[in-house]
Amino acid sequence: MNRRRILIGAGATLALGAAGGVAWRTSTGSGGDYDRLTARFRAPLTDAPPVTELVRYAALAASGHNTQPWRFRLSDGAVDILPDLTRRTPAVDPDDHHLFVSLGCAAENLRIAAAATGRPGELALGADGRSLRYSFTSGAAQPDSLFAAIPARRSSRTIYDGHPIPPSALARLRQATTAPGVAFHFLTDRPSLDRVRELVVAGNTAQMADPAFMAELKHWLRFNPRAALRQGDGLFSASSGSPVLPDSLGLLAFDRFFTVASENTRYEAQIASSAAVAVFVAERSDPAHWIAVGRACQRLMLAATSLGLRHAFVNQPVEVAALRPELAALVGEGDKRPNLVLRLGYGPTLPLSARRSVEAVIV
Repeated sequence: MNRRRILIGAGATLALGAAGGVAWRTSTGSGGDYDRLTARFRAPLTDAPPVTELVRYAALAASGHNTQPWRFRLSDGAVDILPDLTRRTPAVDPDDHHLFVSLGCAAENLRIAAAATGRPGELALGADGRSLRYSFTSGAAQPDSLFAAIPARRSSRTIYDGHPIPPSALARLRQATTAPGVAFHFLTDRPSLDRVRELVVAGNTAQMADPAFMAELKHWLRFNPRAALRQGDGLFSASSGSPVLPDSLGLLAFDRFFTVASENTRYEAQIASSAAVAVFVAERSDPAHWIAVGRACQRLMLAATSLGLRHAFVNQPVEVAALRPELAALVGEGDKRPNLVLRLGYGPTLPLSARRSVEAVIV
């Protein structure tokens, strides 16, 4: 689930100087409008909200490349959470692992939001093992400390301050991730973090040498507020700390300045600044277990948000198959397949990512 920042350096400055202010704003859109619209999508839920509002909260979940590969089917007494295979990313995720993890993230948001606002229920895997159903039951609202974190959660793909996470906070994070069939490992010692850094750099180097990977990544990039709001998905440059550019200049900057060396340097600095790395490993490699990993990971990210921690995925060691055994060995998981790698720490927040409308994800 990596969202790669585009380093454009001096190219952005030259482009900005060459463009007129009005023309620039017309081609890129307004950052203020972007902030207002993304904040509106994250407005707090009322008590006993309509089901469509629960879907809105579900869709605030994390997803690879912010593809939002989910659909929701509403019926009397239930919501089905279905994979949207039209939003696959076959270069980085050829077996749809990340897609089903993302589905689990959305389902967990839905479960937490529904229960906290007076619509308790049961979340169960579909008979096909590739979808979920949330069935409403009767009962009072069930307060959950993770509920308030749903609209605030975001990835922070930037430098953290290096301060350690207190043991009490680590214990709360561990508690949030408990799930049958899913193992969770926290790495906080420097030798282990250094080894993760080496694996991330090796993975990034391999991926950036793959033309299919680079073409797919470029497809999901959104270089400015106008493009991000128009599409409602994808990797918005400002959400990774990169400058806003018109589409044409963004593509040019990507081709010229997005290099293996610059990206590896960035990842090395980011991991060096992180207090911990979390690794998820499912008991089995199938969609049902990947969904379970997504649910556990979403709870971890919400718990981290509630504790004032930032997080960002560094999934290269699980996306490049040749590196998975080394990561599994690092966390003592033998021949199992690691599923997700997430770094955590204290640091600044970055702009929120865009979302598609509720109408666009309901079938």
